[in-house]
Amino acid sequence: MDIRKINEDYSVSPQIEAEDVDIVSLLGFRSIVCHRPDREQADQPAFSSIAGRAAQLGIEVRHIPVLSTGLTDEAVGSMIQALDDLPRPILAYCRSGARSTKIYEQALLPR
Repeated sequence: MDIRKINEDYSVSPQIEAEDVDIVSLLGFRSIVCHRPDREQADQPAFSSIAGRAAQLGIEVRHIPVLSTGLTDEAVGSMIQALDDLPRPILAYCRSGARSTKIYEQALLPR
């Protein structure tokens, strides 16, 4: 897994698999946020498979799909809410980690 730490509370990674959730748990993450829409690519796992394994391990999850075309106000609002609600540290993922980084930056901007 290629996990990039943004700060103590938030890290990003490229796509994870259900079996990666065990590693995520061992690394101490308490929440996972997926910014990748289901079926963006044929070979990616469905969010439900990640969420199912996370539930078994007591990790909270949130699905905030962000299209590769860009962020929406709705997605940023959902991310702000997730940051308020979810236990930390949080691991967020998308295809490469870029959308998960960008939405976090946008969620931290003054409103």
